Amino acid sequence: MEATTATKRLMGLCCCLSGVLLLSFLLPGALAEERFYEFVVQETVVKRLCQTNRIITVNGQFPGPTIEVHNGDTLAIRAVNMAQYNVTLHWHGLRQLRNGWADGPEFVTQCPIRPGSSYTYRYTIQEQEGTLWWHAHSSWLRATVHGALIILPKRGMPYPFPKPDKEFPVVLAEWWRRDPIAVLRQSMVTGAPPNVSDTILINGQPGDFLPCSSQETSIIPVVAGETNLVRIINAAMNSELFVSLAGHKMTVVAADAVYTKPFETTVVLLGPGQTTDVLVTAHAAAPGRYYLGARVYASAQNVPFDNTTATAIFQYKNAAGCPPTGAGAGVGGHTGLGRPRSSGNPGRAGPAPMFPMLPANNDTNTATGFSNLIRSPGPVKVPGPVTQEVFTTIGFGLFNCQPGPFCQGPNNTRFGASMNNVSFQLPNTVSLLQAHYHRIPGVFTEDFPARPPVVFDYTSQNVPRALWQPVKGTRLYRVKYGAVVQMVFQDTGIFAAEEHPMHIHGYHFYVLATGFGNYNPRRDEAKFNMVDPPSRNTIGVPVGGWAVVRFLADNPGVWLVHCHIDAHLTGGLAMALVVEDGKTELQTTMPPPLDLPLCGL
Repeated sequence: MEATTATKRLMGLCCCLSGVLLLSFLLPGALAEERFYEFVVQETVVKRLCQTNRIITVNGQFPGPTIEVHNGDTLAIRAVNMAQYNVTLHWHGLRQLRNGWADGPEFVTQCPIRPGSSYTYRYTIQEQEGTLWWHAHSSWLRATVHGALIILPKRGMPYPFPKPDKEFPVVLAEWWRRDPIAVLRQSMVTGAPPNVSDTILINGQPGDFLPCSSQETSIIPVVAGETNLVRIINAAMNSELFVSLAGHKMTVVAADAVYTKPFETTVVLLGPGQTTDVLVTAHAAAPGRYYLGARVYASAQNVPFDNTTATAIFQYKNAAGCPPTGAGAGVGGHTGLGRPRSSGNPGRAGPAPMFPMLPANNDTNTATGFSNLIRSPGPVKVPGPVTQEVFTTIGFGLFNCQPGPFCQGPNNTRFGASMNNVSFQLPNTVSLLQAHYHRIPGVFTEDFPARPPVVFDYTSQNVPRALWQPVKGTRLYRVKYGAVVQMVFQDTGIFAAEEHPMHIHGYHFYVLATGFGNYNPRRDEAKFNMVDPPSRNTIGVPVGGWAVVRFLADNPGVWLVHCHIDAHLTGGLAMALVVEDGKTELQTTMPPPLDLPLCGL
């Protein structure tokens, strides 16, 4: 009798376990986890370009820690500010549905985390996977406060392509010999554009062609015959970047954490804020060492830019003449994610690497050709019909001022930027989201113009000087929940035409078309891709051209729209959307967390 009872219990337990395993297989979301991180923002001493600098980092790392999670996971990231500056953190590309309190831009969705204080960002990854990144969203701290945010498929779910043997993040950035905050402050005092960076970086290092740098060039170890998923992130402050790998082709499979129709390329273009995932199979005819190179795409004419070329090294394991490097240890518990590392002594031995064919700095044809190849994997349902439309100019402006030390911009002016002639000004006592949520008057207005206040030949090289000076304001644009929003971004020729990487917080959007010259709906709507347009969170608006994007307003809150070139953002090239609550609780902004940083008067 006891044996029979025990047997029944065992059978019942087996059935229960089988049911759990079946449920886990059928519902991968059931395996989602809660992940906790602590990010200590602190001063760290590093050496680059023969010079020792004190920089702001997270946990003493530069680039900062890689966050690796699965689609469906919930994160709690406690940010502890031990630095001397105010700080916030932004999780670039995460939709933060109903949860703008976790989005991060200073005085947009929160007041800053003051020195000695902390704030815990809490959010859930909801139906997103791929490569994103995190960065500071205060002043110019993101120059050194940034890192990769890698979202793997739900547990038990595959990639939409054969599983790569290894994965490597490649984080691109810029480096100043001076403190980036001092560079910004000098610009804000004098009114002149900020000085350009002194070098481009790959995984925190300039590479073999900059002074005092070759001993620390980043090494990416590969094995002949294996396929590697390379996750490229442009964390640069002010530079769009070309990236190329010698001796290998790259297959693009995702952009901005959205899968794409695969295509082969020898060069990748990324604007600041953008990410691109490429598959690289290590099948070089002569296994050895190959440079991965990055250099600036400078779209504006007669405007200074960083003319350096950063390098990392793809190094084949056990190749003739090369020292052993290992195949890359796993990171964060995921054995496929390799860790590129500084070369130290092993990286400098062996044959000289092959150099890639990088485009010229002003190669707009290559930049445009690459961007036009990015498409969704298959047909998508583009939202429509359009119920709210914004046509906005984006570009520079010059403020008149009395000649002197505070008027050092072009032709005795102060440099600025604007959207629809409004140079965006952040509040400094309360965030826009708090003012909206608590109905605090006097913080912003809702009169951002849906059309340019003056119609002119936007891309002319001879725009009348009377149109060069914008007006300052904190003007927002109200959007009804559930609206189908179409935004047309139109570059201008004021001061200089330039490609602008435009980022919309809280949303991904379909890029329906891009082009050069002035946007004309009667002519250009025929060019709309309504079949497989790419879904992005940051779009490069062509130099002297336009881009049309569309999205469904299903995320209530206040969401910043801005150029991700920080020199332009601090000049005022931004605005914000106020997306109304819907009718149900799941269409309403969440209440603010109890530990939201206090605002100072």
